[in-house]
Amino acid sequence: MSGPGGGGSWIEPSGSWATAERTVLRRARLRIGVVVGVLITLLVALVSWVAYSVLVHAQNDQIERELRYTLSYGTPTAPPVCAWLFALDDARVTAGPVPAPPGFPLRADLDATAVSGTPSERAVSRNGTRYVVRTQARGDGAVQAVFDTRYQLSDRRHLLIALLVVSSGSVVVAIAAGVAVSRHAVAPLAEALATQRRFVTDASHELRTPITVAYTRVQVLIRRGAASGLPADHLRGLEQLAATVRRLGEVVDDLLLSARLVGSAAEPRREPVDLAGVVDAAVAAEADRLAEQQVTLDFQRPAEPLFVDGVASALRRAVDELLTNAVNHTPAGGRIVLALGRSHRGRWIELTVADNGDGFDSAAAERLFDRFYRGPGGRERRAGLGLGLALMREVVAGHRGTIEAVGRPGQGATFTLRLPESTDRLPEPADAVAGPRNAR
Repeated sequence: MSGPGGGGSWIEPSGSWATAERTVLRRARLRIGVVVGVLITLLVALVSWVAYSVLVHAQNDQIERELRYTLSYGTPTAPPVCAWLFALDDARVTAGPVPAPPGFPLRADLDATAVSGTPSERAVSRNGTRYVVRTQARGDGAVQAVFDTRYQLSDRRHLLIALLVVSSGSVVVAIAAGVAVSRHAVAPLAEALATQRRFVTDASHELRTPITVAYTRVQVLIRRGAASGLPADHLRGLEQLAATVRRLGEVVDDLLLSARLVGSAAEPRREPVDLAGVVDAAVAAEADRLAEQQVTLDFQRPAEPLFVDGVASALRRAVDELLTNAVNHTPAGGRIVLALGRSHRGRWIELTVADNGDGFDSAAAERLFDRFYRGPGGRERRAGLGLGLALMREVVAGHRGTIEAVGRPGQGATFTLRLPESTDRLPEPADAVAGPRNAR
């Protein structure tokens, strides 16, 4: 079977289509909530980073000023608080009265600066803290200032702890704010979807009656025209008008079915349905068109009934769409093969519909089941609204099934429908059809 889509498309819905819509709304709320929460968290993190950076920058400036002043104006006997000053003169190091931390002064730096006159600065981690050591030339020797940053590091740790506490609290606030914002943001979308469903349902109900009346009147005109000897071209025009009105009625029925499938919160009543009988009925309905278009149909099915849990009318519509799509895209003299049986993947009933018609482009595979999408090929598909396969997917979703489409341009296509096999069994009907069936 050929469709408007691509070389392969796999659709595996779960639950009803109404559940799928609720899932979409739930995901929308989740995404909005996550975005809001992440933004708030990032904002708090940015503020925290700015606050910490400002503190570190201010402390570094303070350390720089202390070292610069100590080296320029300080004396070893009266260094600033948290600092020590050492002077190298005639190979002798002078220190202040306050004992220096173990490991200081850095005699190698003093000797190197006294010889070259090049200042140096380094950070040294010792004694459980961090020291900033700067050495520069003074007179014929060198001086070295050592600054203990333990108080600055303590302030940084305290600020980090405070920021972590604030950030943890902000995550809770961000989640709560995200949930609140997402509910308000998605509410109009949910209301819009509900309004759309109500409009489609109401409009479909209102259109069904006049369409039915128009179709009936055209049929009456055809019968009267045939009885009164109306010219053949006039009769053909009336028959084309009747076909157009019939297709319009089918579109309205599809829209109404779609609205019901999406808008119904409750699951429809399900019962075991013989899928083989459903396919038999669909094949019989297409027999005249197959003969008119000179298309051969081969229906391969087992002798016993194959039951699935579902709604018979909805399943018939899905099978009709698969078969109609194949006929629409198969040229005169072509062949369609229907194969029905149990899948090897477990307790699944599998229906395969394959044709040697138009095929479809793999580049458009993901759009195959999109609403209102009409791809190339197919006589009636080009004139339709592109709703058939989309509505069929909704039926499959409502029956917890899967639909797979594979094809190539000009080489035909294959659609595979899988539905869970029913755990119940109905008595086999007396007129059950057995064996393969061929139609032309």
